Amino acid sequence: MGKFNETDNTAINLISNGTEITGDIKSNGDIRIDGMLTGNLETKGKVVIGPTGKVKGEVFCKNSEVSGAVDGKISVGQLLSLKVSSRITGEIITFKLSIEPGANFTGNCRMNESENNDGAPIPKGKEPEKVPGK
Repeated sequence: MGKFNETDNTAINLISNGTEITGDIKSNGDIRIDGMLTGNLETKGKVVIGPTGKVKGEVFCKNSEVSGAVDGKISVGQLLSLKVSSRITGEIITFKLSIEPGANFTGNCRMNESENNDGAPIPKGKEPEKVPGK
């Protein structure tokens, strides 16, 4: 029998070049942005911001590859990869970071001590407490 009530995490969403979206986006699948997003983006999948893509707002995801521009906060549960044409202005929070020579980043960066597999943001005040000696 088929399984009809499960969510499809393999879906790929595309915001094409020339498309402008204002508002927040939530998804379980992967997202590629080649257009413009003004708002927050939250997904349990991967976010790819293409060379013509621009995001002004907050991005929360599992993995991300940036070739375009982000103006705001980007929080990645696993790997954030900044390509040579990327331009980041704001805050980066990630477990692993890869930066190609030529990438442009202005702001703050914080490396998480543990991997966050679902990519969901950690609410303020809910960060794990550090235990002395560990």
